[in-house]
Amino acid sequence: MDNSGKEKEAMALMAEAEKKMKSSQSFFGAMFGGSSKMEEACDMYVRAANMFKMAKNWCAAGNAFSQAALLHLQMQSKHDAATNFIDAGNAFKKADPQEAINCLNRAIEIYTDMGRFTIAAKHHITIAEIYETELVDIDKAIAHYEQAADYYKGEESTSSANKCLLKVATYAAQLEQYPKAIEIYEQVGTHAMDSTLLKYSAKDHFFKAALCHFCVDMLNAKLAVQKYEEMFPAFSDARECKLLKVGLHIISIPKILNINIKYCPRQRETRLITEREGEQSKSIDS
Repeated sequence: MDNSGKEKEAMALMAEAEKKMKSSQSFFGAMFGGSSKMEEACDMYVRAANMFKMAKNWCAAGNAFSQAALLHLQMQSKHDAATNFIDAGNAFKKADPQEAINCLNRAIEIYTDMGRFTIAAKHHITIAEIYETELVDIDKAIAHYEQAADYYKGEESTSSANKCLLKVATYAAQLEQYPKAIEIYEQVGTHAMDSTLLKYSAKDHFFKAALCHFCVDMLNAKLAVQKYEEMFPAFSDARECKLLKVGLHIISIPKILNINIKYCPRQRETRLITEREGEQSKSIDS
């Protein structure tokens, strides 16, 4: 059967589901097997959605799954409703990212109401990824990663929470929100160094925290490196720590020699101008 044939079959199932739903809501329909008719209508909506998927009509598939979800809510079948909203979201992701987010949010509401916070966190991550890749709204992506991290923490899934927080830290650093990034990197690094399995990753987190300090203040960066060495002695021997110290040393040289560093982005070169040279140029001009 070609795609047009599948779509026709799906539309016929949708029409039949509509009839079942309307008959279940009539007076006599409600008295004589109204709930079974609604279940049949749900099944038809799901079958129609799958036919639309086979025809690659993603919006129609998403709408059919959404109809099934709404019927399940009427029947107080929360788990089935959430499942159908997730299916709808997955279909809409291929055609309408914003509608996918709407469906996933409906599913999240149901899961949190049921106390299924780990599943809710997983779908917050999916929404964050849509904002990252499709809608390019980093602030909203950060918000959903943070919400996912909160839910994971509440369920004692610290490793999963930290994965989300590291995504937040990466974007915070890109947005020049350095204090926020530093706090997260230090928090995750501290957790990692106390874990036998994760302690070797601690140096990476402390390295990134120190780089963020570099972007704010050199003195704080120096103090931060010293603090990380005291907290995690293995950091002292790490290449990352040695690189940070070299960077601190190089940056301190101009101050020792009383040199101002000026960067000229258009010429792609760095000019070193001593105070004496500056004075000489002034005397020449006069």
